[in-house]
Amino acid sequence: MVDLSIEALLDYQEIVSKTFRSEKEGYEFYNNYAMEKGFSVRKCYMERDQTTKEICLRRFVCSRQGFRAAKHMKKANKKRKPRDISRCGCAARMVIARNKEMGLWYVKDFIDEHTHELAASDLACLLHSHRRISDEQKADIIEMEIAGVRKHQIMNILEMQYGGYDKVRCVSRDAYNFCYRYKLGTIAKSRQERDPDFSFKYLIDEKGHLKQLFWSDTQSCLDYEAFGDVVVFDSTYRTKGYNLPFVPFVGLNHYRSTVVFGCGILSNETFEAYEWLLQTFLTAMSQKHPISVITDGDLAMQKAIRIVLPSSNHKLCNCDFTESMLDKIGCSCCKL
Repeated sequence: MVDLSIEALLDYQEIVSKTFRSEKEGYEFYNNYAMEKGFSVRKCYMERDQTTKEICLRRFVCSRQGFRAAKHMKKANKKRKPRDISRCGCAARMVIARNKEMGLWYVKDFIDEHTHELAASDLACLLHSHRRISDEQKADIIEMEIAGVRKHQIMNILEMQYGGYDKVRCVSRDAYNFCYRYKLGTIAKSRQERDPDFSFKYLIDEKGHLKQLFWSDTQSCLDYEAFGDVVVFDSTYRTKGYNLPFVPFVGLNHYRSTVVFGCGILSNETFEAYEWLLQTFLTAMSQKHPISVITDGDLAMQKAIRIVLPSSNHKLCNCDFTESMLDKIGCSCCKL
C-alpha cells in the first residue's frame, strides 16, 4: 500500500506541474493518460475570457462523471431504445487554465479517484475517446465499401488484418459512421458538380453527430430572387425517424403555387440554432433580406429574426396547423 501511495503521489506531482501550448495539447495528454489507466475522457465545462471571448479554462472529466439527466429517463415518447446507463458520478477530472502573460496552459485542478472499475489494458483502446480510424484504415474501408463488402464483414477483415480488435482500435459503429459521412460528402460533391449553385451546409458536434443542416439548389435561388419578398417558415413538423425539427423556407409564385426556397433540419429549437439557420439561408440567397417573414410564435425563432433580419417585417400566424405548410400559406390570416 505504501508503494502504491508513493506512486500515486509522484503521478499527481508530475501531472500538476505540466504546462501545455494549447487546449488541444492538454486534452491529448489527459486522454493518453486515461488510456494507460483504463478510462475514457470527455470535454465538460469551459469558461471564456470576457474581453477576447477566447476559452481560458477547460475541464476534462471521466466519461462516467455525473448522472444521466432525469428528463431523459422519464420520456414517454422515446423513438429509439435508450442507451445503457454508464454514468455513476465519477469525480476524476483535470482542469486546465490559460496564463495570459505566458500564453501557456497549466493544470489548475486534478483528481484521480474513480468510483468504478477501470478497463483492462487490452480493452481501454476501445473506449469512446480512444477509438480511432487511421488514414490507412479509411482507405481500406472505402475500397471494400466500393467493392460491395458489408460493414460487419469489413470489421472482420480489419480484425484479421491487424490481429485483433485491440489493434484495429475501432468498432463496427465507427465503420458505419465513417461510411455514412463519406457517402454524405460524396453525394454533396456530386450534386454540386451537377448544380454549381447547390448550397449544402451542416454542423456536427464533438462526437460527429449532426446538429444543423441546410440545403437549397439553383431553382430555389431563382425562385427566391423572383418571389422572395415574403417568406413563410416554422419548425412544427418533424422528421419521422429521429424526431428532429424540419424547417422549410417557402413562398408563393405568380401562380399562387408553393415554391421552396430552402430546407433545414435542427437538433434543437434554440436561439443559436435558428440564428445559424437564418445566417446560412441568407448566405445561400446572396444576402437578400425578405420584406416580410411569417412564422409561428416560437420565442427563440422571434429573437433570431430580430437579430439576423432586423429590416424584415415579422408577422405571426395564429392558425392551428395540422396538415402541411400548404395549409399555412393558404390560410385566411396569412394572405400574401
